[in-house]
Amino acid sequence: MTKNLDKVGFRAIADNYDLFYIDLWGVVHNGIKLHQEAVLTINQILKIKKHFVLLTNAPRPNEVVRVFLKKMGLEKKIRDHVFTSGEASLNYLKKNYSSKKFFHIGPPRDFDLFSDFKKNQSKNIDSSEYLICTGLFDDHDSDLNYYREFLEKYINRKMICTNPDLIVDRGKKRELCAGSVAMIFEKLGGEVIYFGKPYPEVYHQSFVNNNKKILSIGDNLNTDIRGANLLNYDSLLITNGIHKIEIKDKGIEKVSREYESIVNFAQTELKW
Repeated sequence: MTKNLDKVGFRAIADNYDLFYIDLWGVVHNGIKLHQEAVLTINQILKIKKHFVLLTNAPRPNEVVRVFLKKMGLEKKIRDHVFTSGEASLNYLKKNYSSKKFFHIGPPRDFDLFSDFKKNQSKNIDSSEYLICTGLFDDHDSDLNYYREFLEKYINRKMICTNPDLIVDRGKKRELCAGSVAMIFEKLGGEVIYFGKPYPEVYHQSFVNNNKKILSIGDNLNTDIRGANLLNYDSLLITNGIHKIEIKDKGIEKVSREYESIVNFAQTELKW
């Protein structure tokens, strides 16, 4: 049974945990502006001297996301806690693929991810040894059939997916993410190595969390909540995010069953 925190606030459970994994997009901001109640809550977490990680499925290095958050107005003492799926991917690529030629699937704004080994980028997919998927091409950002046809001949290559999210809401606009392309590639028979929630590697890279009581907070049942379930962490679902309409129509219990997820707590927005 999911416990709703809207009346009692996040403060009612904060002392029960040592470490909080807090999603960025959908919890702390909506891609355009900060959610001030969430920022106030994080400041309270700092005040009670608890650990937290702003764990985000962003296909860019930590520092790039920190600069983005600075422009939004987020304080340094908070944004210093960012860890991205892009950073986890980058650590893996440097160790295992730094000398191999790759083809990039995604928009130019994600080029920061592989700036250290940009010389290995192939402009032609035929001459590449593996694929890095950070998102969708700007000129094909809503047509998944394009990727089905484009990738069909290249399933013999491995794909590194730096953001397992299928969709994201930027303000009121819903956009496709790298996970949607990776899912098509898998259905075609290709192999995908994922970095980001719900996969354990990103949690383990972001913080030494041994013997800590952990709560994972996010708005996505497929990533934030499933990741918590896989690692046996407690979970808090923010219901005013990706699943807002589903939850309004069916209720939290039915929606969580449909996604085969265990949701310990729910709150409309992260609020102290």
